[in-house]
Amino acid sequence: MRHASSIQNRASMNLTGFEFETTDWSSVEPTRHPGERGVALWRTRMFGAVRVRRVEYSADYLADHWCQKGHVVLCLSGELITELKDGRIRTLKPGMSYQVADNAEPHRSRCDVPTVLFIVD
Repeated sequence: MRHASSIQNRASMNLTGFEFETTDWSSVEPTRHPGERGVALWRTRMFGAVRVRRVEYSADYLADHWCQKGHVVLCLSGELITELKDGRIRTLKPGMSYQVADNAEPHRSRCDVPTVLFIVD
C-alpha cells in the first residue's frame, strides 16, 4: 500500500475553485439528450472546470456523434459498448472504466440494455 505522501508527489488533475461537498445525484435535475436511437439523461455538476455526470442511457441507445472529448468513464450498471472510429470496440460492465484524452481517439457509445455511468471530463 502506498503512503499518502508518495501519491501526492505524482502528477494529478488540477482540481481547484470549490470546497468539499457531497452530491445526492437523485436530487440533480436531469437533462435529456436524444441519440441517433434512444435517449441519455445527464445529471451534471460542475466543479471548477471539471464536469462530473451521472448518465443514464435507455435500452437501444446509440450516440448521434463521434466524441473527441476526454473522459474517465465508470460503468455503474448495465453494459456500455464503445466504438472507436478506427473500428475497435470495447465493452464496459459494472465496475469497469475507460480513460481517453481530449482529441486522442474519436469514440461513440451504444448500449442494448439500460446503462448507468459516472463520467468525469
